[in-house]
Amino acid sequence: MECKLPSDVKRKIIVKSEAETDPRYGCYPDERPIESLIENGVINLDKPAGPTSHEVVAWIKRILNVKKAGHGGTLDPGVTGVLPIALENATKVIQTLLPAGKEYVTVMYLHRDVPEDKIREVVSEFVGEIYQRPPVRSSVKRRLRTRKIYYIKILEIEGRNVLMRVGCQAGTYIRKLIFDIGEALGSGAHMRELRRTRTGPFKEDETLVTLHDLVDAYHFWKEDGDEQFLRKCIQPVERALDHLPHIWVRDSAVDALCHGAHLTVPGIVKLHEGIKPGDLVAIFTLKDEVIALGRAVMSTEEILKKSKGIAATIDRVIMKRGTYPSWKEFKKSG
Repeated sequence: MECKLPSDVKRKIIVKSEAETDPRYGCYPDERPIESLIENGVINLDKPAGPTSHEVVAWIKRILNVKKAGHGGTLDPGVTGVLPIALENATKVIQTLLPAGKEYVTVMYLHRDVPEDKIREVVSEFVGEIYQRPPVRSSVKRRLRTRKIYYIKILEIEGRNVLMRVGCQAGTYIRKLIFDIGEALGSGAHMRELRRTRTGPFKEDETLVTLHDLVDAYHFWKEDGDEQFLRKCIQPVERALDHLPHIWVRDSAVDALCHGAHLTVPGIVKLHEGIKPGDLVAIFTLKDEVIALGRAVMSTEEILKKSKGIAATIDRVIMKRGTYPSWKEFKKSG
């Protein structure tokens, strides 16, 4: 079984026109000053067992001395793993992680012995669209709703313990999924352990950071002026948008977008294939800085064919105004 989330879709970049970026304006995300990185950064946090997701966010605000922070999907107190934390200005994009998909590793404990072939057969039937009613202790209304299970891979079966990797849509209750599998098996089952291993583009890899890592890195910077460890802990906000289709624009179009103007076709330099009207898109400079989030009005094919018209409307501006000069100033200097 291929274990892929919606965020694993690979998109080809298509060039519409040639353009260069002026080095005097903006900044490549990896080259931002550390203060700017904190203001526009995301932490791929390894949440410990015990605290709530809200408590973890409050701790990070105190550790980094920031006013705003938000997380990319609640984890119950006893659950560990990937919890993306957006800082300051980056909180504007954290909700875009919802359609990216999540992955968990969990231990299902069966209440009676079940043959291995039957376990595998029944588990496979839960891949696809399922119906779920949130548990009694949940933050949402207990109404029946559909959720998509992208994959369930059984990693190991030892007695009544079944170790599984589950890729699913945001808002899926793994505890309830396991209960339902137990009912289908006729044995009953409950969840023994749960760890989130992915939230969209954020994975359990070398970028995963503990709270202790973050405390140490911040003190190294503040006390010794050494920012290398903090740079390893905080990723540019653009990382949280890897799963979205991208559109790149020329420098002269940036300032108008920062003021909320819709994106028109003449400003586009390159874009991802497969964009459809209504898609949420991330709009970037040629230095790969995110400018705004928008909704596509045209498809990729329409944008490539046309020379004018609105290609995307702007939903939310991320970049600060004045980062790039207005198109009039570019015209004067050009």
